[in-house]
Amino acid sequence: MAVIFEDRGRTGRPPFHSETSCRSRHNSPGRIRRTATGWMKSAAHLMSISAKTDLGSPLERKIFARMSIVTGNVLQVAGILGACVSLIAARTSARSGLAAASMVAAWILLYFFAHGIAHWVVGRLLGIRFRFYTVGGTGNPEEYPPGVRWLFEHLPFFGVQTEKASMESASGAARAIMWSAGVSSSAIVPTLSALVAWRWRVLGSGLFFVFAVVWGLATLASNWTSRSGDFAKARRSLRG
Repeated sequence: MAVIFEDRGRTGRPPFHSETSCRSRHNSPGRIRRTATGWMKSAAHLMSISAKTDLGSPLERKIFARMSIVTGNVLQVAGILGACVSLIAARTSARSGLAAASMVAAWILLYFFAHGIAHWVVGRLLGIRFRFYTVGGTGNPEEYPPGVRWLFEHLPFFGVQTEKASMESASGAARAIMWSAGVSSSAIVPTLSALVAWRWRVLGSGLFFVFAVVWGLATLASNWTSRSGDFAKARRSLRG
């Protein structure tokens, strides 16, 4: 109360007068309508962005690095040879835990290193030239649930950049086969390594072979439904 009377003494009017006038200026109906309208527009804009991200345009691939065709081929061949060595090592002591680990290591190496070079080999056989390799996350991240999506966006997959002139001169069938080679290799080649391990009776190879088959089929299915995957590019190539 002492503060109230002091303020009244200085201004000549009770303090609630200035508070009321302040409220009337800041909370006038026109200002409230403008504020509410601004909030509604902002919310609509955010919903629009969310809808485009979730339902519209596919997410972009995260690129970590790029390298020459020669360097990329050397690395991928080295990875594939490493997978072969690991698989052979699994056979030497097939019933040990080390053999099981070697079997899994071979599958992982083939999963990462058989994709990009398959594009290159098949493309060159069909007359398509390439500029460079890229290393980055999966090409169709929108097909994965959020937690798994983050993981696959940050795994080092090889991709390859085609040369525009050779792509334009190649037939639609040639382009479609080249695009399909990558994901097909990612699904089939690692699964074949699991099959070989099972034939060699490596410890745990029966269950692992089932896992590899399911994973390979899931890889093909997710890529088939993706709007940015290899199969989507192949279908667009066939349509011209």
